[in-house]
Amino acid sequence: MDFTPTEEQAAARELAARIFGDLATPERLAAAGAGVDAELWKALCAAGLPAAVEEIGLLGLVLLLEEQGRATAQTPFAASSVYGILAVARHGTAEQRARLLPALRDGSAVATGAFPARADRGDGGIGADGRLTGEVPWAPWLRDATHVLVPDEERALWLIRTADAVVEPVELTAPWSAGRLLLDSAPGERLGGPEAYDDVLALARIAFAGLQAGVCAGSLARAVDHANTREQFGRPLATRQGVQLRAADAYMDTEAIRVTAYEAAWRHDAGLPCSEQALTAAWWASEAGKRVVHAGQHLHGGTGADLDHPVHRHFLWGRQLDAYLGCGAELLQELGDLLAEEITPNGETA
Repeated sequence: MDFTPTEEQAAARELAARIFGDLATPERLAAAGAGVDAELWKALCAAGLPAAVEEIGLLGLVLLLEEQGRATAQTPFAASSVYGILAVARHGTAEQRARLLPALRDGSAVATGAFPARADRGDGGIGADGRLTGEVPWAPWLRDATHVLVPDEERALWLIRTADAVVEPVELTAPWSAGRLLLDSAPGERLGGPEAYDDVLALARIAFAGLQAGVCAGSLARAVDHANTREQFGRPLATRQGVQLRAADAYMDTEAIRVTAYEAAWRHDAGLPCSEQALTAAWWASEAGKRVVHAGQHLHGGTGADLDHPVHRHFLWGRQLDAYLGCGAELLQELGDLLAEEITPNGETA
C-alpha cells in the first residue's frame, strides 16, 4: 500500500485547503445556517474541484473531504461527488454520462442519495413503468439538490429529479440542509445493475469517513489551541497530564479514522476488493469520531458549552456522521456477517 498523494491529488488538496480556509470562516458558517454557502460552492466549482474527482480517484476525494471536514464547510461536495459524479461515472450508460456529468462537474446540478436502504422506511414501491412511490424520512443536502439517488426495495438504483418529487425541510443534528423525500409515482431512470448499490454504498462510507477524519482533526486542533492558550492557576491547561492524555487519545482515534479511510480508498482505486475495508473505515468514523468530538468539547471546558463556539459545529457534524450510513454497532454486525460468509464449513477461509 502507498498512500503518498500523486502530484494531482496533492495540488487539489492544497487548493481545497486554501478555498475552505479563506471562505469557510466561523462568521460565514453562522450566516449560512443549515443551507449551502452559495459563494463557497461556486468557488469550489470554479476551481474545478468537483470536476477533478474522477481523475484524482477516491483517495483524492478523501483528501479533499478531509479539508472540508476541518472547516465544517457548508457545501454538498461529499454527497454530490459520491451519489452524482462517481455513481454516474461508474454505473451510468454512455448516454447518461454524456447527459448528466457535465452539469454535476460544474456544480449547476447537485446530487444526493437516500442511503442506506432500510426496509423499515418504505423505500421503493417500483412499478413496471419505472415510477417510484414511497417516503425517505431524510437525505442530506436534499433541499439544495437537483437529483437524488434512491434504492428501491430490491436495492436497484434510480435517479430522480427533485423537481418531480416533494421535498419537505428536515432539521438534523448537523446543518446539512436535509429534507424528507415524498414520492408519488415519480419518474426515475435506472442507474447501473445489481452490483451498483453495494458499490455506491461502499464509496459513500469511505468518502464520509474521510470527511469525519477532517471533522475530528479540526476539533482536535481547536482543542489543542485552547489548551495551549488558556491558563488555570497560572499554568496553561496543556501542562496538565489529564489534558495531555485526553488529547493524545483523540489524536490516535483521528489517525485511525484517517488511515482506515485511506486504505479503503486506495484499495478501491486499485480495483481490489474493499467491502471489509469500507466497513472498517465507517466503523472507526462512527465509534472513534464520536469520542474525538466529545473530547474536543470537554477540553474546551465551559467554553465548549457555548453553542455559538466554532468547536460546537465539529461536535454536531461528528455526531451526525456517527449515525449516518450506519452506527458503530450496525456496522460491526455487518462486518461480522461479511467475515462469517467468507469462512467455509471446514473453518477455512474462502
